[in-house]
Amino acid sequence: MNSDELFALTALAAAGTFTPGPNTTLSATLAANHGLRRALPFVCAVPVGWGILLILNATGLGLAVLGFPTLRWGLFAAGVLYLLWLAYQLASTKRLSEGAQGPVVGFKQGVMLQFINIKAWLLALSVVSGWVIGHDDTLGRLLETLPIFMFFGLASNLAYAWMGAGLRQWLRGPNNTACRLQWFNRAMATALISTGLWMARFALQAP
Repeated sequence: MNSDELFALTALAAAGTFTPGPNTTLSATLAANHGLRRALPFVCAVPVGWGILLILNATGLGLAVLGFPTLRWGLFAAGVLYLLWLAYQLASTKRLSEGAQGPVVGFKQGVMLQFINIKAWLLALSVVSGWVIGHDDTLGRLLETLPIFMFFGLASNLAYAWMGAGLRQWLRGPNNTACRLQWFNRAMATALISTGLWMARFALQAP
């Protein structure tokens, strides 16, 4: 991979991972509600799950999914429903977690979320079609591409989680009232719902 391709790939990785989406929204929200340490399993799950998704797309999984409307619709529907469920859980949370109770989305759920995350699918398909498939030394290019996106995936979600954790003291509000936390969680829930609606609209427009 020459320097021009590497620069374009790095720019895509930065834009694709740092722009808001289900992963970054959840990273910030989990850290705000449960603390940075408890959000780390999900933060680490994002690059792992997306890396697996990229490898599977490089083997032709993405084209197979797009080629079967029933499978594609099932994937989109599962993604939308899961985001709506997460939004409901967030909107219902009224207190910061201080005890042993962990977040609703851990490492395993974070990995699986990538397979119903339409943004993750579209990014993986773009990378595979533009930088991996159709070039000499496909395996070598995949091994070059994979660590770049896993690094940016980890860095972006860690940055959002760090920002979310920084809000914990402010979210407590005066006398530990739940008003600020409720508004924050409702705003994050609205962001997830908006993402779900975008996914539904994308599914309806897909051939």
